[in-house]
Amino acid sequence: MANSPLLRSVDALTAASIRPEHSHNPIIYWHLLSLDAPTVAMLWTWFIAESNGVKLPLTSILAMGVAVWILYATDRLLDARSTMDAQLERRHLFHQNHRSAFHAGIALASLALVFLVSCISPAALRLYVILAAPLIGYFVLIHLRRKSSKARSTPRLPKEIAVGIFFSAATFIPSVARNPVLRRPLLPAAALFGLACCLNCLFIYAWEHPFATSVPYPEAHPATRLALRFRAFLSILGIAGGFGLALYSSFSRGPNSAPWQLEVAISLSAALLLQLHFRRRHLDPAALRAAADLCLLTPILLVFTLHS
Repeated sequence: MANSPLLRSVDALTAASIRPEHSHNPIIYWHLLSLDAPTVAMLWTWFIAESNGVKLPLTSILAMGVAVWILYATDRLLDARSTMDAQLERRHLFHQNHRSAFHAGIALASLALVFLVSCISPAALRLYVILAAPLIGYFVLIHLRRKSSKARSTPRLPKEIAVGIFFSAATFIPSVARNPVLRRPLLPAAALFGLACCLNCLFIYAWEHPFATSVPYPEAHPATRLALRFRAFLSILGIAGGFGLALYSSFSRGPNSAPWQLEVAISLSAALLLQLHFRRRHLDPAALRAAADLCLLTPILLVFTLHS
């Protein structure tokens, strides 16, 4: 699989577009401007719907992108305020140095989101409200704990795992809301996509927190440490699980199977993340972080197979 033309093409794109010496590379700024996660969210929201024959209005896809951008930009601004300068990553420093522009952007984006949300179907809106309540609570809890120097404990659900759960649920909601029959067939794919999103966060955490002691990642949540220990196994599980489900979907073609394109895209993302991990020393931190999100853009490689 490492020699697959699809993997070679994405690997070549990554290597050519995010070389460390290119400080003004647009891919780096795609990451620094917090546009990476919204791009991934919009692409998967559209791809999940399109592969299942669900026609989403443009407002639904845009609402996803705007909401995710507000969340990620706010998270990075709050991280920059609550973390010592020596521990800040380049994305946090960028948000801190341009905080006035980001504050204005978040305000404008919030106004746009109010309009876009008003165009979302009532069924999808109800599901989003159910998802948003714990998400907002978790978001507030995370940053209140970081702000307080006395709070040593960590939330029961680590951020690296929470992101995978919420991100996957959010991208599947529009399709499921418009066609409730898809809930059961898409559940395995949603779980696998959640795993791929978790792997994205786990690999990034490992790259940004190299350990020099006998105890790896001492500051991480116990669940995060356990997942980091088995991240290669989890990657293989995502790769094999995706292709296994794709084979089942291709042969069964029944009402209880998801489109094979969806499952192959998830499997390829897991494979690319694992491959990127093995080549991580060839990229600087900002490029590596951007490349991790590029690995989640695999639906682009399968668009031509839809409706064929």
